[in-house]
Amino acid sequence: MKRKYFGTDGIRGEANKDLSVDIVTSLGFALGYYLKKNNPKKKSIRVVLGTDTRISGYMIRSALFAGLNALGVDVDFVGVLPTPGVAYLTRKLNADAGIMISASHNPAKDNGIKIFASNGYKLPDEVELELEKLMDNVEMVKKEVVPGDQLGKFKYREDEFYYYSEFLLSTVDVDFKGMKIVLDVANGAAYRIAQRVFNELGAELVVINNNPNGTNINVKCGSTDMSILQKVVQGYEAAFGLAFDGDADRLLAVDSNGNEIDGDKIIAVIGESMKEENRLNNNQIVTTVMSNMGFESYLDEKGINLIRANVGDRYVLEKMKKHGLNLGGEQSGHIILLDYNTTGDGLLTALQLVQAVKKSGKSIEELVSNIAQWPQRLVNIRVSKEKKDTWKDNETIVELIRIKEEEMSGSGRVLVRTSGTEPLVRVMVEGKDLATVNKVAEEIALVVEKELS
Repeated sequence: MKRKYFGTDGIRGEANKDLSVDIVTSLGFALGYYLKKNNPKKKSIRVVLGTDTRISGYMIRSALFAGLNALGVDVDFVGVLPTPGVAYLTRKLNADAGIMISASHNPAKDNGIKIFASNGYKLPDEVELELEKLMDNVEMVKKEVVPGDQLGKFKYREDEFYYYSEFLLSTVDVDFKGMKIVLDVANGAAYRIAQRVFNELGAELVVINNNPNGTNINVKCGSTDMSILQKVVQGYEAAFGLAFDGDADRLLAVDSNGNEIDGDKIIAVIGESMKEENRLNNNQIVTTVMSNMGFESYLDEKGINLIRANVGDRYVLEKMKKHGLNLGGEQSGHIILLDYNTTGDGLLTALQLVQAVKKSGKSIEELVSNIAQWPQRLVNIRVSKEKKDTWKDNETIVELIRIKEEEMSGSGRVLVRTSGTEPLVRVMVEGKDLATVNKVAEEIALVVEKELS
C-alpha cells in the first residue's frame, strides 16, 4: 500500500509514533539508495546532518545513521544547529545532501526530517515522491546493503558550527555597538550560535530561553509565544527583542514598548533598506496571500511591487526564482534572502534587520510606524487528518465563504486554507472594520467546525 510520508516541509509527526524508528530507518535506506544511484561514479557519498534540541533527536538520528551507513553513505554530524545552517554547510562542504532533524515551531513531542539537495535547496516534489516509493519497497532497497568492511562512516563535525557563524558575520558591514537587544532563542537550535554572533558584533545582549533540556523547546517562548520577551524588553529598556522558533528558520520581533513586529513589517524594513542601496532586485518582493493589505499599500508608496504566492516557503521561493528576486517571505517570519542563503534563515534575517535599523539612524518603532495594518483575524479549527482537506468539497462551507466574500467586497477578504504540517483548517479574514472581521471569522469557523467535526 502506497503511503504519503512527506508534507509541505519534509516528514513531520509525533516522535516514536508517526515518526517511528522503522519509518526513519526506511528513509535512511531510501535516501542512501537514491544518492548512490544518482552519483554512480562517486567513490564516496556524504551527508551533513544536524538537529534541534528535542530529546527525540537522538533516536531519530540513530535510525537515520543505520539506514545510510548500511548503504555505504558517510554522515557528518554537525550537532545542534539551525536548519539554514545545515543548508549552508551542505553547500559549503560539497556534501551530496543535508538533513535537519526538527519539527520547527511544533511542540517538543513532535519531530521531523527536512532534506536538502547538494545545492542547499529543499528537495523538489518529484524526488520526495521517489523516496516515498523506495520507502514502500524498502526490502528491495535492503538488497543493496554493502559488505561489513565498506559501511559508511559516522563523524562528529560539530566544529563546522563556526563556518556558519563566520558566514553570518560576513553578511553585515556595520557593528551593533550601543544597541541593547534581547534574544529569545526558544530553547532551540539557535541557543549557542545566536549569542555568539551578536556578541561578536558588539551588541549589548540579554538572552532568554537558552537552557534546552530536550522537552522545553517552544514552550511559552520564542516566536510562538512572545509574552515573556515583551516583558523583558520593557524591563531592560532594550531597543527591541528578537524571537526565533525551534529550528531558527523564522524570526519575529518586538519594539521597545513590547509591540509585535511580524514578518510583513520585517520584510518591509529590510526591503526598503535594500532598495535604498540598490540591492533589491527589480524593486520587487514576494510574500504570501496571508500578507496584510496595508503592508502592500505601504510597499507601493515606497516604489516596491508585491508579488503574492501560496502559503509555504517553497511557493515563495518558486516565485522568487521565477522572477529573479532576492527577498521574500511570510508573515510568520520565514524570510528568504537569496543573495546569502537558499532557505529561510532567522539569524540571517535578524542580522539584516538590525543592520537596517542601525544604518537608518531611527528606532524600529519609527521605521514601522507608517505601515498601516487592516484588522486581521486568524482562527485555527482542529479537525481529523482525514477531513482537513475536504472543506473545499463541502457545499455548505464553500457557499458561506462565497456569501461573506461578496459582503466584504472592496473592504476585505476571506482566505481559508489547511495547515501543511498539522490537522488544522485555518480561517483568515481581513478588512477595514475590526467588528466585521471578527464576526465573519467566527461565523465561518463555527460552520467549518460543525461540518468537519
